[in-house]
Amino acid sequence: MKIAVVGTGYVGLVVGACLAESGNDVICVDKDEAKVRLLRRGQVPIYEPGLEEIVRRNKDEGRLMFTTHLGKAVKASQIVFIAVGTPQGEDGSADLQHVLGVARDVAKAMDGYRVIVNKSTVPVGTAERVREIIRRETTHPFSVVSNPEFLKQGAAVEDFMKPDRVVIGAEDPRGRDLMIALHKPFTRTGAPIMVMDCASAELSKYASNALLATKISFMNEVANVCDAFGADVDKVRQAVGADRRIGPSFLFPGVGYGGSCFPKDVKALVRFSADKKYEFRILKAVEAVNEAQKRVLVRKIEQHYGGALKGKTIAVWGLAFKPKTDDMREAPAVPIIDALLERGAKVQAYDPEAMKVAKGIFGSRITYASKNYDALKGADALAVVTEWHEFREPDFARMRTLLREPVVFDGRNIYEKEQMKAQGFTYYSIGR
Repeated sequence: MKIAVVGTGYVGLVVGACLAESGNDVICVDKDEAKVRLLRRGQVPIYEPGLEEIVRRNKDEGRLMFTTHLGKAVKASQIVFIAVGTPQGEDGSADLQHVLGVARDVAKAMDGYRVIVNKSTVPVGTAERVREIIRRETTHPFSVVSNPEFLKQGAAVEDFMKPDRVVIGAEDPRGRDLMIALHKPFTRTGAPIMVMDCASAELSKYASNALLATKISFMNEVANVCDAFGADVDKVRQAVGADRRIGPSFLFPGVGYGGSCFPKDVKALVRFSADKKYEFRILKAVEAVNEAQKRVLVRKIEQHYGGALKGKTIAVWGLAFKPKTDDMREAPAVPIIDALLERGAKVQAYDPEAMKVAKGIFGSRITYASKNYDALKGADALAVVTEWHEFREPDFARMRTLLREPVVFDGRNIYEKEQMKAQGFTYYSIGR
């Protein structure tokens, strides 16, 4: 099929590259000329495992192109995906100006039937708003489809190529059938293609992310109770996860969730529910718990030092909101480091991929280590904030020699308590 994807962020670039990988001819559109030039050279401006290889291969084979000319891309395509950002407004609502603007420009460029697909995460009712805008701008026939993405950063390529499910919101058979045909190559192992109305499809993305965020906040609350009573959250987590009705996923406590999806989507669901006079009380609590959890590790550090952090140097391993990405949007590391700096501490930080992003956030306020062990040199303690694999099995003897004192604050529970004690560390974790 001939496809245009408008927007080359995390979602748009993965969608475009993976659709090209399955044999489609794809034109990715972005108004950022510098980014388009970079992509034409086969260079990917974001870190996502496996993505750059797919982009280069399909670009070289002529199935994947990049342009700033939306009109030409629309005229050359049968299906147009809208994958631009929906940034969070001050009131928590999703800002739809980019989505609606693209819809308007697509309509003006149409010269015949097109399927316009909302791939961006948008509030319930957006498909109808897009439909109204297109009707005002063109007399050509069209279909508007909601096709929410369920891509995890760090595993986005695999998630697209091997989805758990494909959700298609479509109200007319022509658009529905084209979208089913487009996604069949990705569901040959039996993953369902779920066809529904657009409103249900739009809500499914928010409901999924909000439920996962709720599981995380719930287990963080349980971890805090474990700390209060001297229980072990790992034992509790295993017992809870063994229940088939619950399952073991997203039950790992830590320093809170972050990223571009969970915080934004939880806030948006609360906000557009309020527009219909419904108060989403559970999600308000989820938000509050998550914000508080980002400061739990700082409290443990303060308690260890009797509140006297001025002049202390804390090494921080992990800056991205999760492993396998360089994304620091809403990352727990940001408020943790800010709090340490406010209390007079110095910070020496390392992350395998997010150092460039971190420099844009913290500037010269912290020290940036070129390697993980370099962050430990002369530090009073280590705080583990992101659970990158390379942090899981470090050289503990080397760590002891580099740190002024063998003190570790583990915000992701990646080490075993008994092992750390045997290695001579003073060790703090979450809920254990």
